[in-house]
Amino acid sequence: MIRVLVPVVFACACSSVLGQLGLVEVANDLNRPVYVTHAGDGSGRVFIVESTGAIRILHADGSLGAEPFLDVSGLLEIVNGEQGLLGLAFHPEYAVEGSLGERLFYINYTGVGGGTRIASYRASDTDPDSADASSGDVLMYYDQPFPVHNGGWIGFGPDGYLYIAAGDGGGAGDPFNNASRLDEMLGKMHRIDVSSDDFPGDEDQDYGVPDDNPFVDVPGANGSIWQYGLRNPWRASFDRDNGDLWIADVGFNNWEEVNHNAGNIGGLFYGWRCREGLESYGKCGVEGWVDPQHVYGHGINGCSVSGGYVYRGCELGDSYTGKYIFGDFCSGNIWTLDPDGGYASTLQLSTSLRVASFGEDEDGEIYVVDFDFGSDGKVFRLVSTAGGSGSCDPNPCPADLNGDGALDFFDVSEFLNAYFNTDPVADFNQDGAFDFFDVSLFLGAFSAGCP
Repeated sequence: MIRVLVPVVFACACSSVLGQLGLVEVANDLNRPVYVTHAGDGSGRVFIVESTGAIRILHADGSLGAEPFLDVSGLLEIVNGEQGLLGLAFHPEYAVEGSLGERLFYINYTGVGGGTRIASYRASDTDPDSADASSGDVLMYYDQPFPVHNGGWIGFGPDGYLYIAAGDGGGAGDPFNNASRLDEMLGKMHRIDVSSDDFPGDEDQDYGVPDDNPFVDVPGANGSIWQYGLRNPWRASFDRDNGDLWIADVGFNNWEEVNHNAGNIGGLFYGWRCREGLESYGKCGVEGWVDPQHVYGHGINGCSVSGGYVYRGCELGDSYTGKYIFGDFCSGNIWTLDPDGGYASTLQLSTSLRVASFGEDEDGEIYVVDFDFGSDGKVFRLVSTAGGSGSCDPNPCPADLNGDGALDFFDVSEFLNAYFNTDPVADFNQDGAFDFFDVSLFLGAFSAGCP
């Protein structure tokens, strides 16, 4: 869309390979940001996870809340850059008044001793921008032998269960073969029921195991395991349209990989440490695996994949709908994969960002997290720099402010009135300011006419 072209030039040191995508900065001065998500409550808020312990709120008007939604920095152990507060997921019934999930959300963090905790918290019943820090309850705990390969993503599937991505625990080449062993929690995708407790005598295990989990009847296996054979699944996501599960798994020496589990089938073995990408790596004691749908080698492409989302929004246009958007932490590259086109990979953006993660808001628009080891982290929104818009865009003619289908003096008058009254209607680049750029973008849209 023409209205986002100007801020892209000033917001990001990047080049659009196809000339169709850009990045608009929406938040800065963040302390080690690692994730972005939404609450599904219609508020338009975006929640930003800082690995140092705070969850920040980016409001619908573009302002970043001064006070964190939650701060658990006092619970964390961070001796390595891969530790800390790593994941956030809101209960599907978070906004449903009177439900069991009302105001409930969940976090994934490494606590004292370095072990992983999955804990629930509840938002305040009087202040929607604040959580009750005293409401924390640990649902799951498991040890970490090393301070790396923690995984960290959590998310609710369309089946209502909470999924938890666990790395293999670190150490070169998974020395304990954690990822392949069903008696180990590490190197897995877990699936649990947060509404029940199958371990009433254990204060660190407060969850239920779904009856249809694939290994519930296997002697010695952890019943929470849904899939296994993962090295360091750094971000996963569900396609909001069809429920497919996508997992980006960080490689070891040579290969990064993306796994697309159509239909979210349980029991799959993704191969590590028998395989790295499409190549043999070592012995793991398991026969049979599923290969990733996409791999790329280390070097110019990068060295650490960051998983993203299948695009289901409007901003980027129809040509991106159904494509998986992902990136690399080391190179700053951002690609798309086309599952309907043989998983063809297309480089969309080459950036200078440390692409630590992606995020999705309630409308399905995509955010890119730029990590910084200090307090200069940023979040960008992925936007279109090409003309046109998606079929779900409610207003394909943005300069038609009075909605009469014509561009004339009345629309100019509407814009000027909104501009001088700081009405969001006149904030054409959605940066929260009212300035020359908004005027320029309005005039450009006005000159372009209506389709």
